Parts: sequence; structure tokens; C-alpha cells
Amino acid sequence: MPEPFVNGDVHHRACGICPSRFHAVGEFDVFERPTPECPFNKADGHRYLSDGTPVCVHPEKVGLPAKRYKSEGAPLTVELQLPPDPSAVVPYLHDVLYGAAPVLLDDLISQAQQQIRQRFPELDPLTVMRQALS
Repeated sequence: MPEPFVNGDVHHRACGICPSRFHAVGEFDVFERPTPECPFNKADGHRYLSDGTPVCVHPEKVGLPAKRYKSEGAPLTVELQLPPDPSAVVPYLHDVLYGAAPVLLDDLISQAQQQIRQRFPELDPLTVMRQALS
């Protein structure tokens, strides 16, 4: 059985009953908010789709974009959108990287380095990343 996405981290922002604490990434869906499509189950405190797929309703806490990973096989990707102002790049990347699910970090860092080189040739990608992660 694969490891749960949030494994033993009591300080993680995910709720105590979040499916991320019981299932691996890709084994649950993430919705923007609660909907009638994923009702609360009083018996165990979780939300499920009618097919039994567990649902997280706090993407900002779990660090994953809202997508149907389990029920529809949505790919685990995120698209980085650097701000137009170079002075805003470091704070933006800090917030994105610290709020992202660990499984997304390699891709986000690659996207950031590529976008910094393309859009802000005056910035050193390595320096920007160090500042964002410090």
C-alpha cells in the first residue's frame, strides 16, 4: 500500500481528517470547496463522490490544485505564472513553493528557473530561488 500523501506530519496544514492523511497523491480528488457532489459522511467524517472517491475540499491547505485526480485520472501538474514585476518574483515564489505539495516542487522549480531566464534576463535564477526558499 502506498504511503499517505501527508505522512505523520502533525504540523501540516491539511485537516486532521483530510484524505491526504490516509491516501497517496492521486488516490483522492481535490475540490475548491464543499459541494453537494461530495457530501459529508457523518459515519467517518470524510467527503466522498458517489463512486466512493475520497475528496479534499481545501486545495490551499493540501497544496494541490483542485482536480479530479482519482475519479478522472487528472494529471498531477501545476502551471506557474510569474508576476510581471521582477521585484515581486521572490515573494511570489516563496508563497507558491512553501504552499505546494512536495510532489510538485521539482516541476515548479524547473518552471521557475525557465521562466526567470526567459522573462527576467537581468535576474539570476539560482539567486532568486535561494532567496525564495530562505
